[in-house]
Amino acid sequence: MIRVTFIVDGEEKVVQFEPAALEYRRHGRPGSLLDVALNFDIPLEHACGGNCACTTCHIIVRQGMSNLSDMEDEEADRLDTAWDVTPDSRLACQAIVKGDLVCELP
Repeated sequence: MIRVTFIVDGEEKVVQFEPAALEYRRHGRPGSLLDVALNFDIPLEHACGGNCACTTCHIIVRQGMSNLSDMEDEEADRLDTAWDVTPDSRLACQAIVKGDLVCELP
């Protein structure tokens, strides 16, 4: 069971799920933070539909960066155009969850 904590407007929203049982919502990569958020009604903006064509799903990983898929060049290039990027920034549509983590929606 994977546990993801989303920090939204200072409030923690914790979800738990089995990756194999997670329904793919057709936004972002299957198993991505965006996919997880949509499955649990977490309000994570994604103007491009999760296609790595914008930066509205920018999140900041507070704990568990090693529990996400590696960042690919396309994501890194797109993330360079986001506001308030930190060394712990990711695009939720591209970051596939592999274990427990805490992330904040800026």
